[in-house]
Amino acid sequence: MNTQTALPAHPYFAQALLEWYPRHRRDLPWRHTRDPYAIWLSEVILQQTRVKQGLPYYLDFVTTYPTVHDLAAAPEEEVLRHWQGLGYYSRARNMHHTAQQVVREYGGQFPNNYAELLKLRGVGQYTAAAIASFAFGEKVAVLDGNVFRVLSRVFGITADIAAPASRKEFQLLANQLIPAEAPDEFNQAVMEFGAIQCTPVNPDCLFCPLQRECYAFQHGMVNQLPVKTKAKASRTRYFHYLVLRHGDTVYMRRRGPKDIWHGLYDFALTETETPELSALEVLDTLEALGGQVATNRAEEPVQALRHVLSHQKVEARFHSIWLEAPLPASVITTSGLAPYTASQTEELPKPIMIANYINNRLNKN
Repeated sequence: MNTQTALPAHPYFAQALLEWYPRHRRDLPWRHTRDPYAIWLSEVILQQTRVKQGLPYYLDFVTTYPTVHDLAAAPEEEVLRHWQGLGYYSRARNMHHTAQQVVREYGGQFPNNYAELLKLRGVGQYTAAAIASFAFGEKVAVLDGNVFRVLSRVFGITADIAAPASRKEFQLLANQLIPAEAPDEFNQAVMEFGAIQCTPVNPDCLFCPLQRECYAFQHGMVNQLPVKTKAKASRTRYFHYLVLRHGDTVYMRRRGPKDIWHGLYDFALTETETPELSALEVLDTLEALGGQVATNRAEEPVQALRHVLSHQKVEARFHSIWLEAPLPASVITTSGLAPYTASQTEELPKPIMIANYINNRLNKN
């Protein structure tokens, strides 16, 4: 056995958390509703996002799209534009598709149980459990990073939380602990406890209501639990953007599938194996696009930006180029590039790195 969970789950756990929660919980808008649509929005937005960062996005979405019908009817590019800056854009696309699925297959009403919620696109075990318990009071335990950490420390579970096989062990324990009379309150409590009390670094063990029962505290293992294998080292990609401009327009294009930032807009791109792209190579790339450098404009310095994603780093260099004439129509057709004014670029969904470049450099020139 690699855990201390063979013993029956003790009732002190739920009791302590249900007493702790009302006194310490943060006042968040999605905790004042049982609307499954609003709860679902909050869960999707807050996945891999801190509450402070996600809250403005949640308020924007519930204001812009007050019902699932409104979200389903919105163009995908518009939804991506509202999502801009949150990252993990597949979440936004899945969210949009799920809204359409709910309207199309369920008449705009979210399924009212865990098993049926799992049939929705992009809705996994955690999100389904959250909606089922918070909106419908179903006795199904949630498992997120906070819950894994709390259970691992309190009950001394040394199983690797990054291993898929460990989920069954944690789920079994969580299902034993959740009280039938307050599943929603319990789930909120254990997640909040992990978020603000039993934190990853420097948890507040001194004033913890579970201190006497906590295996990690009693055995000096707070910093060792939970056990989680390190993710693979991220790779670095080198992007060289040709920011082509003519008059009051800049050329941008919509990124295709099967890569990062699918469906978002950026500039003409050359990806290399090394950080450098010589001036000659820049001119060759421009020539292939049918462009010609304007001789009456001073050369602008190359701007370098970095963006760190979950499994890769993007080192980008922006080569600002003024064109002698607009790109030929034939090139626009084959390259996907199109001219946009400054106001039009504001409305396009863009990776945050591209948005920052436009705001800080492009629109100031």
